[in-house]
Amino acid sequence: MKARIAVHRDFMISDIDQRLYSAFIEHMGRAIYSGIYEPGHPEADEQGFRKDVLKFVQDLKIPAIRYPGGNFVSAYRWEDGIGPRENRPVRLDLAWRSKESNQIGINEFADWSEKAGIEMMLAVNLGSRGLEDARNFLEYVNFPSDTAWSDLRRSHGRNDGYDVKMWCLGNEMDGPWQIGHKVATEYGRLANETAKAFKGFDSQIEAIVCGSSNDEMATYPEWEREVLEECYENVDYISLHKYFGNSSKDTLNYFGKVVETGRYIQTIAGTIDYVKAKKRAKNDVHICFDEWNVWYHIREDDRRRWRRMRELMSSAWSFRPTPFQPASFCPITCSSG
Repeated sequence: MKARIAVHRDFMISDIDQRLYSAFIEHMGRAIYSGIYEPGHPEADEQGFRKDVLKFVQDLKIPAIRYPGGNFVSAYRWEDGIGPRENRPVRLDLAWRSKESNQIGINEFADWSEKAGIEMMLAVNLGSRGLEDARNFLEYVNFPSDTAWSDLRRSHGRNDGYDVKMWCLGNEMDGPWQIGHKVATEYGRLANETAKAFKGFDSQIEAIVCGSSNDEMATYPEWEREVLEECYENVDYISLHKYFGNSSKDTLNYFGKVVETGRYIQTIAGTIDYVKAKKRAKNDVHICFDEWNVWYHIREDDRRRWRRMRELMSSAWSFRPTPFQPASFCPITCSSG
C-alpha cells in the first residue's frame, strides 16, 4: 500500500467541526469504575471522581462525549442508575461478562461531564429494549418539569434538564455479538420510529443511526443502504466504527490505513447520496465517526483475560470487572456525508 499527501494553504475543503475532537466512554473495564470514578482514592473528590483523571481530560478540551456505550448500552436499563445509590440494583453486564453496580448513572455522569466542560452525547438501548424506554429516558434527561419522568429527575436533585441534543439510536446493531442484534430493515424501522418520537419532543435533536461496526462486516455497505431506506428523512447522522492494529509491525503499511479509512468514508458518503436520490429526500444525512482508536498492543493479553472470564462465568458470576481498558476515550468525527 502506498500513500501520497500534498499540503497547500489554498486547498481548503471546509471548516473543521470542533466535534471532530470529541470522545467516547462506556462501562467497560476500568473506564468508569477506578477510571474516572474511584471513591477512597487519594485523588477522589467529594463525589468520588478522580481529580487527577479529570484534570487530564480537561486539558484535552473535549467538546462532546458519547455515553454510556458501546456494547454495554444494548442491554442497559437506565432506570437502574438513578435515585439513592443504596437502592440501586446490581445487574449482570452481558456485554463485558461482568457485574454492573449502577453507582454511576446518568446524573452522576452529567455531573462529571459538567466538571470536565464536556457536552453529553447519549445512547439509547435499542437492543434489548425499544421506543418506549428510549422516550422515557429522553423525558427524564431533557424535560424541565411537571411530568412523571421530569419530576422524578427533580426529586433526584437535578431541577433543570440537561438539554442533550445528540442521541445515538443504539450501538452496532449490525453485529451478531450485540445484545438484541437485528437485521437492517428491522433495525431501520425501529430507529425511524424512535427518531420521529425524539424529534416530536424536540425538533433540534440530532439523531445518529447505526452504520456498520466496521468495513469488514459481511453486510457492509448493504447495511447502510437498507437502514437509511427505512429512516433517511428522520435521522441526521449515520455512524462509522473502526479500530486500527499493527500486529504485523509493518509501520508504513499501518500509516497507509488512512487511505483505507478514506475509502470507508467515501463509500458511506456515496451510499447516503444514493438513498437521498432514490427517496427524493430534501434533507441531508451526515457521517458520525463515533468510535475509532488504536487497539492492538495488548490484544493477546485481552484474549487471555476473556478466556479466564468465560471460565469464571461458567461456574459463577462472582467476579469483578477485569482491570483493562483498551480505549477509554475514542474521538468521534461528525462530518458531512
